[in-house]
Amino acid sequence: MKIPLLDLKAQYAAIRGDIEAAMREVVESQVFINGPQVGALETAVAAYCGVPHAVGVSSGTDALLVSMMATGIGPGDEVITSPYTFFATAGSIARLGARPVFVDIDPVTFNLRSDRVADAVTPRTRAIVPVHLFGQLADMGPILDVAARKNLVVIEDACQAIGAEHAGRRAGAIGDYGCFSFFPSKNLGGFGDGGMVTARDPSKAERVRLLRTHGMHPKYVHRLVGGNFRLDTLQAAVLLVKMRYLDRWTEARRRNAARYDELFEESGLVARGLVRTPRAVTERHVFNQYVIRCERRDPLVEHLRASGIGCEIYYPIPLHLQECFRDLGYAPGDFPEAERAAHETLALPVYPELSEDQARAVVTAISNYYETT
Repeated sequence: MKIPLLDLKAQYAAIRGDIEAAMREVVESQVFINGPQVGALETAVAAYCGVPHAVGVSSGTDALLVSMMATGIGPGDEVITSPYTFFATAGSIARLGARPVFVDIDPVTFNLRSDRVADAVTPRTRAIVPVHLFGQLADMGPILDVAARKNLVVIEDACQAIGAEHAGRRAGAIGDYGCFSFFPSKNLGGFGDGGMVTARDPSKAERVRLLRTHGMHPKYVHRLVGGNFRLDTLQAAVLLVKMRYLDRWTEARRRNAARYDELFEESGLVARGLVRTPRAVTERHVFNQYVIRCERRDPLVEHLRASGIGCEIYYPIPLHLQECFRDLGYAPGDFPEAERAAHETLALPVYPELSEDQARAVVTAISNYYETT
């Protein structure tokens, strides 16, 4: 049984008519930039996240970048974040001439160790960027406390976590800014790149809105040096259709994750310490990825791929050990939990259309590997 890591064709087949109609409307209007669908999507995402403002941008990376630009982060500044995340989190900091300052992760959630953030603050610290990795909220309470005491901006990297929730608050509605990605593999994915910035403060949202069009308002009058960070109308139209299904797809992901938990328990792999399943410590983990820890991970990956089962390693090299960040002065062993996660974690298929038979086949293949090696 061939099982992909993500089956976007199955998703598209179920909503093809609605998607094609939405795209046709844009094509016939010929309004490809700043069409009405962009504003409609901004309104829908703001309501979904529980914030008054949302600004469509060109990608999750640009959402992070423009939020930092809006904060005024630049050379000489420091920004605290995680070493175990997609590169864009720290890359956006470095692109502005600021210094990423890493704090190790919690071994259970893979998110920033909130109890160690205060120790990383210096007089140069301007912001904290917690990452809601794999679809689960970071421990935001202590982070917000530190930010309030030290007058720091909190920029949520919620690129993998739209709809994640804890204590009545959703991702993107907790910090000063929330950054989302609509990359096709996300729970709400477009037909290319796209992103969104959420904010509770209207002045912060307006600054992002200004920066996304070269700091221009009115036309040909540039108040700031920004960039071209606009969300295409076609992407907004596709995403508006998909938003109707987002909660349904999210609940399917959560059911699939619960099914995996049961299957791994039944297999005996958890009891034998060969596999550790993810733990949801917040109320609504949305499982953009279902990530296990496993023994002898790399040979297992080869076995699964040879068996036709999709899987992925998120992330094989933590950011503090990336070549481009060598000048930061970090060394192996500085963040042991991030390094351990990089060597042990493996993402399995968890997309909404995954069937029970497919999930069982994944666990059986993993069991077979450990039985024969």
